[in-house]
Amino acid sequence: MAPPAGQIRPGRYLAIFTLIVAALYSLVFFTGDGKPYPKLGIDLQGGTRVTLTARTLDGQPPTNEALNQARQIIETRVNGMGVSGSEVTRDGSNLVITVPGEDGEDAKQLGQTAELNFRKVTSALPAQTPPAGTTPQAAHQQQPGDQQREIDEAKRTRQSTDPNVQMQALQALNCSVDDPLRGNDDPKLPLVTCDREGEFKYVLEPVFLPGREVATAQAVPPNQQNPGWTVSLDFKSEGAKIWADFTSANVGQQAAFVLDSEVVSAPTIQAALLGGNAQITGQFNQQSATDLADILKYGSLPLAFDQSEAETVSATLGVASLEAGLFAGGIGLLLVAVYCLLYYRLLGILTILSLVLSGGVVYGVLVLLGRWVGFTLDLAGVAGFIIAIGITADSFIVFFERLKDEIREGRTFRSSVPRAWTRARRTILSADAVSFLAAAVLYVLAVGQVKGFAFTLGMSTVLDLVVVFLVTHPLVALASKSKFLSKPSVSGLGAVQRVGNQNRAARKAATTAKEA
Repeated sequence: MAPPAGQIRPGRYLAIFTLIVAALYSLVFFTGDGKPYPKLGIDLQGGTRVTLTARTLDGQPPTNEALNQARQIIETRVNGMGVSGSEVTRDGSNLVITVPGEDGEDAKQLGQTAELNFRKVTSALPAQTPPAGTTPQAAHQQQPGDQQREIDEAKRTRQSTDPNVQMQALQALNCSVDDPLRGNDDPKLPLVTCDREGEFKYVLEPVFLPGREVATAQAVPPNQQNPGWTVSLDFKSEGAKIWADFTSANVGQQAAFVLDSEVVSAPTIQAALLGGNAQITGQFNQQSATDLADILKYGSLPLAFDQSEAETVSATLGVASLEAGLFAGGIGLLLVAVYCLLYYRLLGILTILSLVLSGGVVYGVLVLLGRWVGFTLDLAGVAGFIIAIGITADSFIVFFERLKDEIREGRTFRSSVPRAWTRARRTILSADAVSFLAAAVLYVLAVGQVKGFAFTLGMSTVLDLVVVFLVTHPLVALASKSKFLSKPSVSGLGAVQRVGNQNRAARKAATTAKEA
């Protein structure tokens, strides 16, 4: 039989919360690396820094517009990969990417130019290291000014329109050394280049379909058609038409997918592809396919960049600042606990218990977010959690004050709980909705650490509702049904109950006098 309106079965709600916590910490301890620690941001644990030095086709300094556009695209890539705590800043004509932790590969990946183009394959050969002195890109110690000369020489030979020069460049090309033409080829000219694995080298026709016609990209796991990971592309309307016309006219020919002057894949066209999509196949695993899809999805950089070696940077604020933030949060929590105990007594104890359980849920979610989406906790995030203590405590106070109002009207503790909850939950939901919307707007509009603050504040607000509905309300309902816990001396409701008794007696006397 269902309970009367406004009443609940507390045991059922507490059991649901227990299952949620058990599932949460099962994921914490038995998935991933099993370490129950959240990831820390750059300001708390340090990180890895990679400096990107811009280079242009004509050797002139890059424009401010191009640098700002490149920085914005890289920031978009950072945001698209989740709340990772990475920073992208300008240092003159350089871009500096800093990511939390010791692994700099993420920072290097963010700085790839990702200029994807489509070229028809004219001829291909297995890659072999040419005899010493025959390659136009032979490795040597680079001197100032050599880089631009190497680019010019590579373009003269490897982008020649003369078939004889193309074949000479193809024979001489060494796929085992760094390519000075990487990201600097002219899309209007043919291209002699290697694949990414250095296994084949190609002569390619001019670009027939530019990468800017790609609408979106995603990594596709192995399936019956493709035994390995692939990257699926969807073209814009004009690109879809060009791709359909090309595949229709070149069945049996190879089309090279060229990323930053290197061939990623060169599949043979089996049939006309009229659906406006294509797939890049190659020696991908899940990570490399996802990385390539993310880079293509979030845009090509307007500049090519030379990357420095990844270097470790120390924490900008350090453990002392974290300890200070936690100490401040501890003082705030202690003051809330003391106030609740003095003012609410038993209800204050329930408040403290609810805050502890809320903190446990928040911590488990933090650990999992660090594993799943790369979320990193920084000082701004700690500040968001400290503010969330007040929001959570405010929900309890709204409920308890509604409860007191009901008792002042002459009702018992037990009968007041369902009525107070029905009225209080509207206020709690409205207040938390406003807090969540403010955090969401701040998250959308902000950048950097402010974004982390907004994220933690919004997450804590949502978890506050979980604790209030599944823990605080059921515990108060259980306390109201206990003879010992509902005693005025224990519950802390003695004063309001006396007022309620007086009000009830006054109403009874007024009713008696009226009847008389």
